Amino acid sequence: MAGAAGLGEVVVDGDDVWWAESRPDEGGRTVLVRRSGDGTVADMVAAGVDVRTGVHEYGGGAWWVAGGLLVYSDRSDERLYRCDGGRDAVVLTPESGAPRALRYADGRITPDGRWYVCVRESHEGGGSHAEPANDLVAVAMDGSLRVEVLVSSPDFVASPRVSPDGRNLAWIQWDHPEMPWDDTELWVADLAVDPDTCTFSGGRCLAARGESFFQPEWHPDGVLHVVTDRDGWWHLYRVDSGDGTFEQLTAGDFEVATPQWVFGLSRYAFVGDDIWFARREAGVDHLAVRRTDGAQNQVPVALDGGPATSIGSVAATSDGIVAVVAGWTSEPAVAGVGSTGVRILRRPRDLGLAAGWFPQPEALTFPTSGGEVAYAVVHPPTNPDHEGPDDELPPLLVLVHGGPTSSVRTQLQLAVAYWTSRGFAVADVDYRGSTGYGRPYRHSLRGGWGLLDVDDCVAVASHLVAAGRVDGGRLAIKGGSAGGFTVLAALTFHDVFTAGASRYGVADLAALAADTHKFEARYLDRLIGRWPEDEAIYRERSPIHHVDRLSTPILLLQGSEDAVVPPAQAHLMADALRRSGVPFALIEFPDEGHGFRRAANVVRALEAELAFFSDRFGFEPADDLPPLDIQCPNG
Repeated sequence: MAGAAGLGEVVVDGDDVWWAESRPDEGGRTVLVRRSGDGTVADMVAAGVDVRTGVHEYGGGAWWVAGGLLVYSDRSDERLYRCDGGRDAVVLTPESGAPRALRYADGRITPDGRWYVCVRESHEGGGSHAEPANDLVAVAMDGSLRVEVLVSSPDFVASPRVSPDGRNLAWIQWDHPEMPWDDTELWVADLAVDPDTCTFSGGRCLAARGESFFQPEWHPDGVLHVVTDRDGWWHLYRVDSGDGTFEQLTAGDFEVATPQWVFGLSRYAFVGDDIWFARREAGVDHLAVRRTDGAQNQVPVALDGGPATSIGSVAATSDGIVAVVAGWTSEPAVAGVGSTGVRILRRPRDLGLAAGWFPQPEALTFPTSGGEVAYAVVHPPTNPDHEGPDDELPPLLVLVHGGPTSSVRTQLQLAVAYWTSRGFAVADVDYRGSTGYGRPYRHSLRGGWGLLDVDDCVAVASHLVAAGRVDGGRLAIKGGSAGGFTVLAALTFHDVFTAGASRYGVADLAALAADTHKFEARYLDRLIGRWPEDEAIYRERSPIHHVDRLSTPILLLQGSEDAVVPPAQAHLMADALRRSGVPFALIEFPDEGHGFRRAANVVRALEAELAFFSDRFGFEPADDLPPLDIQCPNG
């Protein structure tokens, strides 16, 4: 098994459709692909070029194309390059004083084609503890290496969008300790562009009232639109950029936006006078259209095997949109949706598997602590060639998504089918703090990370055991990053689970607060408390300080190049487990960062988890698995 190409960031340029592909079988590099109007499909960057950016460490928005002009960031040096009609790439930004010290993201080309307005993150200033500077800049498109700084005062800037006439600029900004899904500000300014300079004046804040702005866009008629959650849900608004008046265009218990962990997200597009948008309702995506008369119509998106349940990277065409879509039985595809129905432009890989191998999930609402409820997607054991024993309940694997401000993936995941085809039931949990259920639910984890998320994972397992659906003696839990922390906390402070796997998980919250990147440097202020003023809370919730309470075996998986959760966290946990005599295994991948991108490593991590769980649960898997060194300090 190898990893599927990741698809995203669709851009429509005339009759051409462009998208990004992350290819695990090419070392995880991201390639740009163009499908011309005549149906020809071709890679648009040279072999070996990795179109990525390290801004905020998570990246996104590493390229843009307009009028045949392509601008992209090459991960090897983080510089911007311009390509025009297949000619050799022209470097646009100066070389930095240190490797990858100047990074660029989330840009747009001005209408005259002379400037590229984008986010720049500079790691050149100050000492080892100085934060990088995040600015809005204009980069000359002529190869002169000129860079004009436009906005430099906020801690963070995002989504610079130039009006169709080139005279205005809109953007989002925020400061520590907020995150982009918390409290942000929407700004506009007057833009002046000529061959020699790109400047602006009259910068003014349109709104800053404790809300989260997402995807500002200028309608072709020059009217600004944006998504914000001022009514408790992320909805679409029309904005008068002169007097700051907001007119709400969508309403209801659904959300148009998703959390801005990466740049380049797009959830709506202008199609003539209509607005096509993705909406997440009850944890699943749907496509809808808002007509000029205010009517909202859902647009069915039929894929092989069922409807689309995941929709992203929405871009407008002449009669509809192109987006990355997926369903419960369909991996992501690039699809056009319009008056003629659904047209697949980039098909998912041929898995060679019948639909019977893919579980049909169930949306579950379950009770949890404090008299509240949480949500999960439950995937039952599914194997057309094998039935489990009638007198035996299946083991359960609880999945914990990262973030924690994120949500479960609502599409076919072979990593889930891997488990269900081997007899596991899988519960993918949208614990409190997850997105897609409104601002109050998203913020319900404030001050409670390591408590409420853990309670919800314990509660879903207990709920399924009480319902007689899974074996209470074979309960596993796994997660990555923030989800890895929840795994470690659940195993340390509760005795419900019998095995766990943590991928690049946080073991010491204080170490994370003291040693992480700028984007998340104050994230924990909201989730736990201020550091170091609330050091006692950090210590109380950190699994590393309570290993004496831990008796559940754990598998630790870690990338050596991880700048978000440094490898020291996994090593500290392994050392503590060894001292305490708890069985564990540690696998470190020297060529991975935060998240595993290379196909061989993706497979190895999954096989290691199966080997670990089968060893702890006492069954022999049919797979031919590589050996796993499980250390049992007490024999």
